[in-house]
Amino acid sequence: MKPQPTVIVLAAGRGSRFTGPRHKLAQDLGSVSVLGQTVGHAICSRLPVIVVTTEPLAAEAARWVASRDVVVLPEVGTAGADRLGMGFSIAAGVAARPHAGGWLVLPGDMPLVTPATLVAVAQALGQHAVVYAQHKGRRGHPVGFGAELFSELVQLSGDEGARRVMARYPSIGLELDDPGVLVDVDTEADLAAVRATAAAGAPPSLQAVR
Repeated sequence: MKPQPTVIVLAAGRGSRFTGPRHKLAQDLGSVSVLGQTVGHAICSRLPVIVVTTEPLAAEAARWVASRDVVVLPEVGTAGADRLGMGFSIAAGVAARPHAGGWLVLPGDMPLVTPATLVAVAQALGQHAVVYAQHKGRRGHPVGFGAELFSELVQLSGDEGARRVMARYPSIGLELDDPGVLVDVDTEADLAAVRATAAAGAPPSLQAVR
């Protein structure tokens, strides 16, 4: 059986636009954290999940997935951190799961992306090398990459992300009825809006890993 794509949850950014006392991914969102709900939705998709983070959030990540599924990168300002950024985080996640049937890149600050959306993007990778979720014509996340792009993805570095890879290969926008693909938590106002949205619905039942 062909291996499934792996969801790479990116949780290594500093979240510099968020001015709260704690990292934005550790902020409460109902009974879980922002990161916890993002990861929880990924787990509910029944796809393999890996979290790429730094030491300050490693314990939070390990509440939701097994320690073997947490990749800890060096923090900004420490040795080896000169290449940090979204591209480097993607490369680290792909390298940690080299035999996956592709990879779905999901920022950790997007807790409203539904499990069904992740499944839909994963399934579309069966026909396309690069697939991104979109809502009402607007590009969002996750972005999926086929297994054939492994050698290019593991060479990513810095903060550019995978834009160059997407530019080199045909990228397919998958129109989905999920406004969460456009919603991230960058500021305290964003967090308040996401809290209100989450309170209006019933998120999947999540349990921390013991």
